[in-house]
Amino acid sequence: MATAGPSRPDTAPDTGGRRLPRTLHPVAWWIWALALATAVSRTNNPLLLFLVLAVLGYVITVRRTEAPWARGFKYYLYLALTVVAIRVVFRAVFATGITPHDHFLFSLPHLSTPGWYAGIRIGGPVSLEALLSAATDGLRLACMLCCIGAANTLANPKRALRVLPGALYELGVAVTVSISVAPQLVQSVQRVHRARRLRAGRAKGFRALRSLVVPVLEDALERSLRLASAMDSRGYGRAGTATRGSRRATGALMLLGMCGLCAGAYGLLDATAPTLLGLPATGVGILLCFGGLRLGGRRVTRTTYRPDPWRFPEWAVAGCGVLSAVLLFGNAGFDAAELNPSIHPLSWPTLPLVPAAAILLAGTAGFLSPPPSPPVRPAVPAQRTEETE
Repeated sequence: MATAGPSRPDTAPDTGGRRLPRTLHPVAWWIWALALATAVSRTNNPLLLFLVLAVLGYVITVRRTEAPWARGFKYYLYLALTVVAIRVVFRAVFATGITPHDHFLFSLPHLSTPGWYAGIRIGGPVSLEALLSAATDGLRLACMLCCIGAANTLANPKRALRVLPGALYELGVAVTVSISVAPQLVQSVQRVHRARRLRAGRAKGFRALRSLVVPVLEDALERSLRLASAMDSRGYGRAGTATRGSRRATGALMLLGMCGLCAGAYGLLDATAPTLLGLPATGVGILLCFGGLRLGGRRVTRTTYRPDPWRFPEWAVAGCGVLSAVLLFGNAGFDAAELNPSIHPLSWPTLPLVPAAAILLAGTAGFLSPPPSPPVRPAVPAQRTEETE
């Protein structure tokens, strides 16, 4: 009787000329998402906004990982729908009246308002044009929220914490912990629910809610204690070598820098503002913030293990997002009125080719970025087979 041993698996992956799986740098995803949100703020065209949602859905589908934070994009979609619904309801309730050319839909009970509240009506007739205007405004805000949700879904918040300046380390830790709370609570609820099913728990209603809430709260308390112990063992909150004077100087530089950035943004958006409130104020604000970050970073000394690389895929993903925003703000090759179509008279909006191509360009991040690493599955031991001579 001869026995054949298990064949040795090939440990070298056969890529077939394809790129190896790896996780993209989190800053690249944030630059891409913020640039796309900036492009969304430029338009009110519903066709372009729906195209942005389609691009976000495609990129998230092909490039999200199996991490807990990568499963929360649907909640951002629910929040986006809520924003649109609230915007439409508020426009219907706090109506401003209709014109003879508007399409009447229905009428709400009208409440009389005092003289000092003139200009705003509560109730009254509601037109189709008013609801469509509110829906498009809410859709633009919803798309911006979905862009932020895409960044939170695609970028690893713990890895993004490592690239923050030392002066923003405490703020970054707080944001990272707050982002991780919701996925961890969802996991706790699912784990407790599975445990109840294994124990043949059949309680429903408030009794089932009570049996879920107590274990979930206990799990959250244990997790918070473990996190506090880990942060304490790693020296979180230490002051470093910074003196009281350097901390005050850091705060002053950051405050003045933020004031300069606010003044610069106002000068760039308002054409009637003085020239000094534009690019000069923005440049001074950037320099002051940079100085404050450099000075404040001295009080936090960190070491980096396995730093995240910044290679061609990072440049490509960040670049396609920035280029899409530049094309929409450039007003080259299209009429600026096509980005914000009027609903008076009511007509179907047109799809401008250059802005649509710019949004589709942002969607190339779906294949310019490397594929994420596949989930690690437990290895199945090979079975020994016997051959009879």
